[in-house]
Amino acid sequence: MDAPEKFVQIVDFETDRIEELRKLGEEMDQRFAGRSGGPTHRLILKDRNRPNRYLVVIEFDSYEQAMANSNDPETTKFAERMAALCTRPPSFTDCDVQEMTQLT
Repeated sequence: MDAPEKFVQIVDFETDRIEELRKLGEEMDQRFAGRSGGPTHRLILKDRNRPNRYLVVIEFDSYEQAMANSNDPETTKFAERMAALCTRPPSFTDCDVQEMTQLT
């Protein structure tokens, strides 16, 4: 049987309060540390061409783990607190990873 495919969620948001969002993210990292089924990697990107626009790429071992994480009440609270710090509602894109290559 094949291993479950990796799954990535991309969160696109705008904020003029990025330091507060970073602190919120660090708080969530501490809460979720050691918890099975949570994100395995997170990448935070800042758009060079649009000030205050950010993308967060969050990797999970599977779609099922990502959905379990999304349905967790702690994740819901985090999303509400995050949205309150944004200048527009965040948008979410769900992606099945088709290929991943380590280049170095």
